[in-house]
Amino acid sequence: MNKFLKIVGAVAIINIAARLFGFFREMAIGYQYGITAAADSIFTAYMLPNFLYLVVGGAFTTAVISIYNRKTTDQREFVRQSFTIVLSSGIIMTAIVLLFTEPIINLLYENNQDITPDTIELTKHLFYWMMPSSIFLILASYYSGLLNVNNKFHLSSFSILIYNVAFLVIAVGLSYIVGPIAYGISAFFSSIIMIYFLVVGYHKLNTHSIGLSFKRNQTTKELWIMVLPIMIGGGTIQIYALLQRFFVNILGFGDSAISAVNYASRLTQFPQTILITAVTTVIYPILSRKEAADDHDSIKDLYSRGLRYLVLLLIPVSTFAYFYSENIIQVIFEYGNFTQEGTFITTPVMQIFALSMFFLAANTYITRFYYAKGDSLIPVVFSIVNVFVVNIAVMYLLADVAGVSAIAWGTFISSITNTLMLIVYAHFKYQLKLGSGRPFLEFLKPIIPLILIVCVTYLSSKYFVFDYKWVTFIVGVAIFTLSTIGFFALFKIKEVEEYIRVIKKKFFKSEQ
Repeated sequence: MNKFLKIVGAVAIINIAARLFGFFREMAIGYQYGITAAADSIFTAYMLPNFLYLVVGGAFTTAVISIYNRKTTDQREFVRQSFTIVLSSGIIMTAIVLLFTEPIINLLYENNQDITPDTIELTKHLFYWMMPSSIFLILASYYSGLLNVNNKFHLSSFSILIYNVAFLVIAVGLSYIVGPIAYGISAFFSSIIMIYFLVVGYHKLNTHSIGLSFKRNQTTKELWIMVLPIMIGGGTIQIYALLQRFFVNILGFGDSAISAVNYASRLTQFPQTILITAVTTVIYPILSRKEAADDHDSIKDLYSRGLRYLVLLLIPVSTFAYFYSENIIQVIFEYGNFTQEGTFITTPVMQIFALSMFFLAANTYITRFYYAKGDSLIPVVFSIVNVFVVNIAVMYLLADVAGVSAIAWGTFISSITNTLMLIVYAHFKYQLKLGSGRPFLEFLKPIIPLILIVCVTYLSSKYFVFDYKWVTFIVGVAIFTLSTIGFFALFKIKEVEEYIRVIKKKFFKSEQ
């Protein structure tokens, strides 16, 4: 487990750097365009390419890792077969989307009376630049999967860092020359840089060569059987994003709501994505190998331990994000064209999104255990019910009462129900339990310190407010950090004690 945590920690550090630069890109858009039609055009145009990368690329990667580790798989042939399928699928899907660019853009802006022809035209131009990058991004996801099964987790994480750095530098630099269209040009060229890095990294492994193979057998059939459901079940967060964008217009929330929802969701996704990406990047190849070896005890241990870590990390973070939402938005976005009005609109949306952080991460985490068991259907069924029924129903029911925050409420409530369904089914079907006897008590043990953390964070957000936003933020972070570590240590939370022991061991080693 210590080795696992070290790998996760290393990947998490790289992911933090990668996501920070992705975040800087959002900050740059906020500074340059604020909550305006130009910002909406950038976010709208990037939505589908990013969706295909995360959902389609992620689905193929997950399925490839699972099948690659099976005893019956001819790895050399499978690498060529899967590469051919991924490449052709990426090209075909991208071509289809580009063919229907106009109706897609019109659909995304449907019922929005504030949209001008210039905004639609800008979105189209951005879309034409961004959409071809989907091919390279999907391939990048595939190469990352091959690197992960060969235990080169850092390379796949570094590729995201390279992509985000290149995207930011090119976009900001060009924007002073060509305006917002720079973000489209940047998306295209940064995806090429990303795939080049991964191709070079994989070739240095001197393992199974990449090439084309149109041979079809039972293995390729199994690949498609896994991929199709995973696209739906594994892309929950991305499907949420698409629906959020669509229903902002359908429910008539207006122009600024698109940007407000995007900024709020990005802020709450940041810590959630860092953690869950680091964990799933490392854990899924391990899970696949454990499942192939029929090591069910190890799988059960990983399941319960991973969920406890999510509880201990994400619930405190979501607490801070909720109570300090206004201050966080001020510190990160309130510059240039992003005004106090933008903060006022975005804050309540972010607060509700913050409550969803743990449940969205838990959904992603638990789903990986289903995939390792070869079950990609049940997560899909649960996802469809919650994303397309519960989520949409909540948005419609709360639209008049909560305004644009109804978008976030839909995500929050449906993510809770999805988590509960996954946990209950895994408990009875696969005997994946939160724990029994003493292990179960480990889940209950953090309740009191978590309540204390909530209370301290609330009080600090109310009474330690200063004239300078950065002072409020720094003091808030300090109080939150000290109280979180202090309360977990006081109540002898096992995972925290293990981490402290590791730190002490390293420290004393360095002193010797």
